[in-house]
Amino acid sequence: MADTTSAPTTSPLDVNRFTAADAAGLPDDVRHLVARRDAVLGDRTPLLYRRPIHPVSAKGLWLTDADGTRFLDMYNNVASVGHCHPAVVEAVATQAATLNTHTRYLHEGAIDYGQRLLRTMPGFGQISFTCTGSEANDLAVRLARHATGSRGVIVTRGAYHGGTAVSASCSPSVDPDVPDWVRVVDAPDPYRTGDSTAAGFTAAVSEAAADLQRTGTGVAALLLDTVFSSDGVQPDPVGVLTEAVAAVRAAGGLFIADEVQPGFGRMGHGMWGYEHHGVTPDIVTMGKPMAAGLPVAATVLATDLSETLTNAVPYFNTFGGNPVSMAAAAAVLDVIEREGLIDAAATRGEQLRGLVREIQQDSRIIGDVRGRGLFVGIEIVTDRGTKVPDRTRAVELVDGLRERGVLISTAGHHGNVLKVRPPLPITSDEIEFFATRFADTLGGA
Repeated sequence: MADTTSAPTTSPLDVNRFTAADAAGLPDDVRHLVARRDAVLGDRTPLLYRRPIHPVSAKGLWLTDADGTRFLDMYNNVASVGHCHPAVVEAVATQAATLNTHTRYLHEGAIDYGQRLLRTMPGFGQISFTCTGSEANDLAVRLARHATGSRGVIVTRGAYHGGTAVSASCSPSVDPDVPDWVRVVDAPDPYRTGDSTAAGFTAAVSEAAADLQRTGTGVAALLLDTVFSSDGVQPDPVGVLTEAVAAVRAAGGLFIADEVQPGFGRMGHGMWGYEHHGVTPDIVTMGKPMAAGLPVAATVLATDLSETLTNAVPYFNTFGGNPVSMAAAAAVLDVIEREGLIDAAATRGEQLRGLVREIQQDSRIIGDVRGRGLFVGIEIVTDRGTKVPDRTRAVELVDGLRERGVLISTAGHHGNVLKVRPPLPITSDEIEFFATRFADTLGGA
């Protein structure tokens, strides 16, 4: 069994989760709705916040609940171009009124969108459309195994790559008891280790690869989210992946870049997170932001792999790439290009981190502020001098912001990093609104 020491103390499915103990303080109508939900869905499907929100409409970065209360969404990368963007709504409505069927018929939508997406990814040749990022990662591992003839996968300790059998096995943040074909390494963490180079991470990946080879499992892939979001948002140092990827390739493995969270311009540096690191993956997966809430995801192969695996690994997905989802995905690309959202992510991200760092100067519990573009991690500690992670305070801040009309969540090995990831069209005024509410919630701490 793979090393599971220092297992994560939290899971992305459990962080800031509503529990039965929170029900007593809820209004009758909300408590009744929660009870109905639990009866039908069970508690495997988590609810965020101790006081769950019940949104009934949304526009831009704002959700409105059943009581008319508005919330600034600083967390949602699903609605990547904002909630209910008119261009996406129109594209979906038009296509839904025309045709929507499975993918075994010819349809220009998937072909046109695929060609357009590949133009943002020099060196890549073919796309397989799925419905979810979990499916995309599952397929990516399957493809890597076929290409290499090996089974082993290396992931980070806080990783979350999905909920299918294979992708969940590659997600030690959900279940640290990983199977024997998975090896777990610590993500880069310059704040805690003081290592601003790639040396430590490369050494850990190299050892994991060597161990997989020693056991006869072999190395199929290094599977990484390129902003290490579930590991607490770790975008630095730039270039940290170059040597680690080289080590995996030297061991016969491939590099799979999970772009579900950093992709589609969020990093403010090109379309993809791997561009930020200056490395080209062998396989790229993507999902949530693609179609602003409609189910579509993809697995993309480098050109040389496309030629090798064209007919070697059959794959079919009934709804992956369906006409309505493709119309929504194309509209999302239109909006990103027309509204200049990648450049905006860089500019607004600098403003956001700058304001939080101003607040940090007067706070004893904000240990670190890091990020790229509109992806920000705020590390909450008991005291800046000791760097002891404080999950309890982090969750209190998340709930406190919810009470002040702002939605975020947490991430990281200890569940103590505030994860701020707003839709891309955020305005300067909305960033100011967040900063003001964040300072109020800290209350001088």
